[in-house]
Amino acid sequence: MEPWVWWVVAALGLAVIEIATLDLIFIMLSAGAVAGAATAALGGPVGLQVVVAALVSLAMLGLVRPIALNHLRQPAEIRTGVDALLGSKAVVLEAVGRDTGLIKLGGETWTARPYDPTRIIEVGREVDVVRIDGATAVVLESD
Repeated sequence: MEPWVWWVVAALGLAVIEIATLDLIFIMLSAGAVAGAATAALGGPVGLQVVVAALVSLAMLGLVRPIALNHLRQPAEIRTGVDALLGSKAVVLEAVGRDTGLIKLGGETWTARPYDPTRIIEVGREVDVVRIDGATAVVLESD
């Protein structure tokens, strides 16, 4: 089998691992394997293939990955939809317990449940939204 084929198989394997981990490391290594495949396809010796793959992988990890991670982390100002509500303050309108609860969040009334299901948060208390489950806010009592 041609050497470039092994590089392509390695690149695909690393891409599959990336799908499982989603940490942007294995996809960068996959790009290095693609560079190794290109070097092999152009007739480069095995040593050169390894050096090219290593250099491209390191460049991707050192230069591209940090930029990609910054783009994935959205600042609160540009979050939309449900993501924009995470970390928001709300006021309890009806005691929040395991089975019942209402809060006033962003001018709207939401059903709510406590983050700790053993707790009951009393009316009038301020809470922080930590998660949205469907149409229910999961909240923690503010300090």
